Amino acid sequence: MQEVSIFSKMAQLSQAYNAVNLGQGYPNFDCDDRLKSLVIKYLNEGKNQYAPMAGVPELRTSIAQKLLKSYDIDVDPHTEITITSGATQAIFTIINAMVRKGDEVIVMEPAYDSYVPSIKAAGGMPKVYEMEAPHFKIDWNVIKKLISAQTKMIIINSPHNPTGSVLTKDDLKELELLIAERDIFILSDEVYEHLIYDGVVHQSVLKYPEIRAKAFAVFSFGKTFHNTGWKMGYAVAPEMLSQKLRNLHQWNVFSVNSFIQYALAEYLKMSNTYDGLSTFYEKKRDYLLDTLDDLPFKKTKSQGTYFQLYDFSDYSQENDLDFSEWLVKEHGVATIPISPFYSSDRTCQHVRFCFAKTEVVIDQAASRLSHL
Repeated sequence: MQEVSIFSKMAQLSQAYNAVNLGQGYPNFDCDDRLKSLVIKYLNEGKNQYAPMAGVPELRTSIAQKLLKSYDIDVDPHTEITITSGATQAIFTIINAMVRKGDEVIVMEPAYDSYVPSIKAAGGMPKVYEMEAPHFKIDWNVIKKLISAQTKMIIINSPHNPTGSVLTKDDLKELELLIAERDIFILSDEVYEHLIYDGVVHQSVLKYPEIRAKAFAVFSFGKTFHNTGWKMGYAVAPEMLSQKLRNLHQWNVFSVNSFIQYALAEYLKMSNTYDGLSTFYEKKRDYLLDTLDDLPFKKTKSQGTYFQLYDFSDYSQENDLDFSEWLVKEHGVATIPISPFYSSDRTCQHVRFCFAKTEVVIDQAASRLSHL
């Protein structure tokens, strides 16, 4: 396990070399002024004390209405929705609420870097399935072979960070069959639910009743509303599973800041707060691809998230860690290497670019990379 995350390392390098930072996954533009005004409104109204442990009822009701609109499903806002301090806190809490010493958890890698440490913190044992470039698809027959009597949970992530791949209806059907007669829970990381492109529809586990009965689905307001620093997320699960989550949630954060919850509750009722996100980010993806089209790298077009992978193996035989450092130091552009998203000492030749940036920033990066 890394002592310093790759994100911290690359951020420090980026700052030291005054690089254009296309590495870390956050927008360099602000969130909606309407939402900021609502935060100020509720702050000025004195919403400064503890919120209810599971979240402000108004926000949970707004989320239930959003889920009905997005996925045509009924969710009980009182028993099935829990507001969390960001998606990562939700993921950590879910894993530690469900996994015990000796339990096995299947993880698809490359994977968001909090999964494996959270499993180990709970005393569990990660069982890793390594997806392969360039498409990073899951072979469910291999997943089936990884299942044992100790398998407690399978973690999925779609749209997928860091690869930009998405799960299809066929994938969800395969997963449904896989757990149909097994006592296995699903943790579905869906924080990029609205960042999905080319007419593809997000396949939430909540749309599949047999999976939903055994699943936690995790979402992020930060990814949806361009304010990752607010650390606001939520988890959706059946009442029995939500109670297990809340039993631990109450002891690690208890509740999430109140005035932002009230603001989000009202903001979600407004029109066009998230409906246009796929179009918005698809344009940014395409701008990045077009602007960097002359790079001597191979790419597979991102299907979701705000990340685009580039394969530099035709240009350099360096590993991705060294290549990423070289790009910062010699060309002033920061990216994120992919190998840290694997548990094994795997050699990779892919770097991740974040396109949640203004065109000015992407143009600056393109100018610097034009010397490759």
